[in-house]
Parts: sequence; structure tokens; C-alpha cells
Amino acid sequence: MTSTNAVPRPPEAHPRVSRIDQVVHILAAHDAIGAHVLHCRDALRQAGYESDIYAGDAHPEVREHALPLDDLSTSRSKRRWLLFHHSTGSAVAEAVLRRPEPVILDYHNITPASYVSRWAPAMREELELGREQLDALAPRSFYGIAHSSFSRRELEAAGIGHTNVVAPMFDMTHATADPDVSDALAKERASGGADWLFVGRLSPHKAQHDLVKALAAYRRLYDPRARLHLVGTSLGTDYPRALERFAHRLGIADDIRTPGSVSSEALVAYYRSADVFVCASDHEGFCVPLVEAMHLGLPVVAYGAAAVGETVGDGGLVLPDKTPVRMATAVRRVVADGALRDALVHLGRKRAASFSLAAVGRQLVSALDDAHIVAAELGVPA
Repeated sequence: MTSTNAVPRPPEAHPRVSRIDQVVHILAAHDAIGAHVLHCRDALRQAGYESDIYAGDAHPEVREHALPLDDLSTSRSKRRWLLFHHSTGSAVAEAVLRRPEPVILDYHNITPASYVSRWAPAMREELELGREQLDALAPRSFYGIAHSSFSRRELEAAGIGHTNVVAPMFDMTHATADPDVSDALAKERASGGADWLFVGRLSPHKAQHDLVKALAAYRRLYDPRARLHLVGTSLGTDYPRALERFAHRLGIADDIRTPGSVSSEALVAYYRSADVFVCASDHEGFCVPLVEAMHLGLPVVAYGAAAVGETVGDGGLVLPDKTPVRMATAVRRVVADGALRDALVHLGRKRAASFSLAAVGRQLVSALDDAHIVAAELGVPA
């Protein structure tokens, strides 16, 4: 998509910045934002830009790819822009606000604090700060990149006049399944029952409690042996414990699996073993696991909140509400109707292909070309 108010003139007619460095709060491993930042770095370099990653902190597995944030102050370049990844409140955002370089804001969306305030007060404070910092970053950012139209509207509401939509960058083309995990899941499947899968942090805004409700309805109406796999780390301990108590009250606690964070190979095994990917999230700025599921041939049934509908497109069943019976009935159709399942697998793979690393890399380069045009209009140094 093109930026708002941009005049379509050839980007080569304007001076071009030679260096775009990325700044991120934390460079994490096994994380959608972390993967995006690393792939962005590669795409920037391939496009001819000099580019490094500066992080407030970095996970040991990926630390070699990041420079300390303090090094940003000692690194001097007259022709540099900063691409800042904003996803929560942080001291790094404050540091970016103090920097003299022009800023492009890469907005990964920030979960409204109301979703987590009851369960994780510390996280609530981070999210509220992140929203405040978005308002402060907007006048410092001459250009904004969002990962969905849903998020783009938030950038525009914050006051960034020139924006673009570029999908997150991630790569599943070489995905292989962990054989031990695959064998364990196959043994469980041999006892019968459909396998539901959701991948994402155990957090109230991901609404795993609504998936538990839907599974209870599904087991009562269609399949008493069905199971639900919830793969992902936990936001604190209160919500996961409440989720476990809720499942006990419904009598299905033994049929809900919460393995936590798993390796990339184990995650592929879960995708390949499941019958359906289910999503009841109330808030998603994009939701990478939806695309991973479609890419690996797993049909998707999802509640169409926030950016979920535009991410899935026509590649899955997107529901207007997530009442337990509606979701259970939709899953039953996917599991029992072979023709529908085959159609969804085909459409899902086609949809996932539109988010290939190469395709999104081209989106990013095009957005940066557009940013150069905007910079020339606004008198931003290049």
C-alpha cells in the first residue's frame, strides 16, 4: 500500500540515505518480532543499505546479531535513519526520542492494557506507557510502517501522516518436525479424538478461556475425546492458573495440553499433527501463527477480531463471533467435511504464499522508496 499524501515521483530523483539502523527494545529468540528484525536487517542489506541492530537487551541465542544500545551514541553517520520497532513501553523508546536522526516507526501494535490489568499489573503499566510513548513518537517519526491495516489506523490516529503496511517478515520454508514430538503426538492421536491447536502466549487477550469453552461444547456435541493444545509461554501465573481451574470445573482439564514454549522443530510437529488451528483472540496486530498454520496445510477457524480477518483473508473460516457452539460447529465442519477441509488447505497455502519472505522483502523496499519521497517533501535529511 502507498503512504497517505505521497506524491508518486521516481524515488531515484531524490537523495537517498545510505544507512538505516534498527532499534529494538529486546531482540528475542523464538519470537515473531525478533525474527522480523533479523529478516529486516538482511533485506535492508540486500537492498544496498548499511544496517545494524541496536537492542536494549538480547537473548543469548541471538546476542551476536545485536549491538548494545549505548553503542548507538558513539556510532556517527550523517546519512542515517533509525527504524524503531515499537511494541511496548520501554526506556529504549525514550532513548530514541532523544536521538537526532530521522525516525521511521515500525509499529507492532500494543495490546490495550484493559485486557491484562486484572492478571498482570506490571504488564499493564508497560502497555499504558507504550501507548503514551506512541503519542510522543508520532511527531518524531516522519514515516510509519504497520503490519496490518488495523495497526495502520492506530498510527494515523496517533498523528503520523505518512504510513504504509508491510507484513511481518518470517520464514517457514525450511520447517522440519521434531521426530520425538511427532511420535508422541501420533501415539496420543491413536486413541481417537480431534486435535485442536492454538499457538500464542497464554494471556487473557489471546482468550484461551474461550477456546476451552468451545472445546467443552465440541466434546459434548460431537467428539468426547477431542483435545486442545495451547503452545506458548505464559503471561505471569495468575491467568494460566485460572485457566486450569476453569478447565477442571468443566471436566476437561486432562484433555488440555500446555507445553509452554517449544523449539521451532517441535512447533512444526504440533502444526502437522493437529486437525485444526483455532483462534479466539480479542486483540492481534497480525498473528503470525495463523500464517504458519496455513503454510503447513492446517485449516484455520478464527474469530475475526482486530487484524485476524485481514491476516486470514479467504484462507480460512473467519467467524463473526466466538460463542462456544458457533466455534464448535465450525470446527466440526472442518474436521468432518473432507471437501471443505481440502478447499481450506488449498486456499490457506495460497494465502500464506502472499506472505513469503521474498514478497514481504519487496514490500519493505517499496515502503522505503516511498519514505524517501516523503522525506524529500518534508525536508527530512537523507
